Amino acid sequence: MGRARGRWNKLRWLRRGMMAALFVLAVDLLYLAVIWPDWEALAGGPAPKSNFILDYEALRREDARLPPLRWQPVPLSRVAPIMHRVVVISEDSRFWHHPGIDTVAIADAMESNLERGRFVYGGSTISQQTTKNLFLHGTRDPLRKWHELVLTLAMEQYLRKARILEIYLNIAEFGTGLFGVEAAARHYFGVSAAELTTEQAIALAASLPSPKLHNPHTATRAYQDRRQRISRHLAAFSRTP
Repeated sequence: MGRARGRWNKLRWLRRGMMAALFVLAVDLLYLAVIWPDWEALAGGPAPKSNFILDYEALRREDARLPPLRWQPVPLSRVAPIMHRVVVISEDSRFWHHPGIDTVAIADAMESNLERGRFVYGGSTISQQTTKNLFLHGTRDPLRKWHELVLTLAMEQYLRKARILEIYLNIAEFGTGLFGVEAAARHYFGVSAAELTTEQAIALAASLPSPKLHNPHTATRAYQDRRQRISRHLAAFSRTP
């Protein structure tokens, strides 16, 4: 009798767990349906404002002491080709070949993190970063990563690689209130994105991991080290036949 009751209780809890899981899945699917992008609209035209840009605008409405938003979206044809190349080399060297998720980079990141005993590298691709900036927010909870994965794979199906890179370059953060390569080029160097030199492109790419702290103006040691690494990688890729 006791064993039968115990089995019944286990089955009851299992059923409740399955019902709860199905409920969470249904709510999550509803959320994805609500935020699901209009991919056709995203496939062309000026790059849209990202959630990060919208969040900054909201912050500045609350605190006028923050710098004004600096953002000037431009087509990829008005960004110096060297900037395309440097960003891909520094952020996601297999960008043109992977389907949005780079399993090799993820494996390398996990190995590096295990060696250091702490989380250092995440292995996110340009496509994933574009998805996060455009549609999501900066939290690191597992549910956000799941949404990032789903939206990234969908984006790779609907948008050309060149369009993804164009959007990324236009919404990437380069400093406080400073978004996109055009605004960054004008702010740091007084030139348009089309006029960027190799050294200037490297300088901007070096600021991408943490632009508020490490950028051409702060010129921190970490920033200088990253700038030198990108220069070496660019030289190595340039020698590749």
